[in-house]
Amino acid sequence: MVIILDGKKCSAMRLELLKEELGDSGLCPRLATVIVGSDPASQMYVRMKHRACEQVGIGSVGIELPADSTTEKVLESVQRLNRDAGIDGILVQLPLPKQVDPERVIESVSPEKDVDGFHPENLGLLFSGKPRFSPCTPSGIMTLFKEYKIPLSGARAVVVGRSIDVGRPMAALLLNADATVTICHSKTKDLAEELKRADILISAIGKAHFIQPEMVKPGAVVIDVGINQLDGKLVGDVDFAKVAGIASAITPVPGGVGPMTIATLMENTCRAAKVKACTSA
Repeated sequence: MVIILDGKKCSAMRLELLKEELGDSGLCPRLATVIVGSDPASQMYVRMKHRACEQVGIGSVGIELPADSTTEKVLESVQRLNRDAGIDGILVQLPLPKQVDPERVIESVSPEKDVDGFHPENLGLLFSGKPRFSPCTPSGIMTLFKEYKIPLSGARAVVVGRSIDVGRPMAALLLNADATVTICHSKTKDLAEELKRADILISAIGKAHFIQPEMVKPGAVVIDVGINQLDGKLVGDVDFAKVAGIASAITPVPGGVGPMTIATLMENTCRAAKVKACTSA
């Protein structure tokens, strides 16, 4: 019988543990979010992050900028937060409007406050095998593997998607855990054959029900990062109903990877506060 990797349940457990840890430590971390424009999905994600902060005892502040803000305007807000000693973590909600340069904004965040893990310095540390902050979605997936005792050492892992926020850091984390890793993308030849070799299959391409059972090795662990709309419903990259019949374990959408992303953001913010407390002592 297939195991449903319940990210909602695992996230709730991690957040409760973090709440207890913060209560015992006396630390009062603070997270700042920056959102540009009024995209409904982005606003919803930011609200969820602030609710999680409240749940575990992390202070939070939200910076909301108009949709027509320039790159310089966004940079000014980020730089103010960098200088604010009361802020431990900074998250810039992506995507940004087309007139804003995302690379300049991401690079402007202080690496010590980059709890999203996207700054080039933090990505470099991750790929060197000595991560400071890892991007929240891949890191949350690694936590799921740990909680469900899914062995990674020696496993053949295939990551579909090469984005800097999921695909590439996911591959680095798996490699650091001694998996044998393949990254597939739009130019990959014989994609279905590559996928069928995977003991662990992670899809982050944003195509509804792209992964069909004939692409999946029987007994594989399937992680679905995709969030797509199909016939008015929220679905993943994986055709869950069909693939669940041959996988050994699988994440649902919703309720799989998403909650783990938020839990990891809270943990990264707490870690940033701990590091600051140690270096300032």
